[in-house]
Amino acid sequence: MTDPVTTVKCVVWDLDNTLWKGVLLEDGDVVLNEHVLDTITALDARGVLQAVASKNDHEPAWQRLEELGVAEYFVAARIGWGPKSASVRAIADELEFALTTIAFVDDQPAERAEVAFHLPQVRCHPAEAIPELLSLPEYNPPTVTVDSRRRRQSYQANARRRAEQESFDGPSEEFLRSLDLVMEINRATTDDLSRMEELTLRTSQMNATGVHYSDADLRALLDDARHEVLAVTMGDRFGPHGAVGVALLETGPAVWHLKLLATSCRVVSFGAGATVLNWLISEAAAAGAHLVADFRPTARNRIMEVAYRFTGFTEEHCACLGELRRADDGETQRLHITPAPRPAPDTLRLTAVRLGRVPDAV
Repeated sequence: MTDPVTTVKCVVWDLDNTLWKGVLLEDGDVVLNEHVLDTITALDARGVLQAVASKNDHEPAWQRLEELGVAEYFVAARIGWGPKSASVRAIADELEFALTTIAFVDDQPAERAEVAFHLPQVRCHPAEAIPELLSLPEYNPPTVTVDSRRRRQSYQANARRRAEQESFDGPSEEFLRSLDLVMEINRATTDDLSRMEELTLRTSQMNATGVHYSDADLRALLDDARHEVLAVTMGDRFGPHGAVGVALLETGPAVWHLKLLATSCRVVSFGAGATVLNWLISEAAAAGAHLVADFRPTARNRIMEVAYRFTGFTEEHCACLGELRRADDGETQRLHITPAPRPAPDTLRLTAVRLGRVPDAV
């Protein structure tokens, strides 16, 4: 497997003398700096989210962003008079991104130093570096998929969901039902592989092993009759979530080996990981096979371990483990379950392929 490449998921912009020329409180007619619009639109097209952290009064600053035609590009904004480091951290927390995937652009050396001191994982750039950002490797994801090009819209729709959830008066299960959630699990096609690779690369909280599978790795598994490469998509009444998960499964007559499960953090609250696991458990039960899942602890994927444990996976020894090749890294745990049929999910509508069968001819 190739080593993961740390790419920037979100660029946080200062405003005064960075995104625009001048200081808003001194000149209400500030205009965008050179290269800013091109940079913002190009990052957006590459699936890099953008946010604002500015020392300003919120209402006039946001109004000016709207007048300049760029407000729609920002998925989060912290505009006030607190420390920039607190604003950047709040944005990372809101988006559920690791600080290593955040970048900060500000014209003031003191502001960059304050952020770098409190958040050393965050990349900090001066305003004069804006023309160079698009050429840096961390801003050039190896693939740009349909889902990545609409990532901003997905996060903005998620913000509307969250706002509705906060105002919803009732149990969380009833709110989920109100969303009209739909999940589909299908065998991946070659057209899906770029997004599948992106999920293994970008997903950290809900990646069971932290392993990155390249396009070539996935293509090889797609061509291997023993393996299933499964693509998970979701949608609801707010719109499509797109591809939100990938599962890599090796099937055998007595034991099925789940080598990777990765789902987007955007669908954690919908129970996406548990839904996929329960479906896999039912499919394995129908095939009369045990199910073994790889799990390798990382600094951020504790929530995935909880999903495995909650659905019944344990570290109990079973003779079926002897049929699997030993993990090479010494860190990967083999979690086991003797499957039994699971009920259909009651908060979403699931449609899925049947495993253990030859796909229909195209």
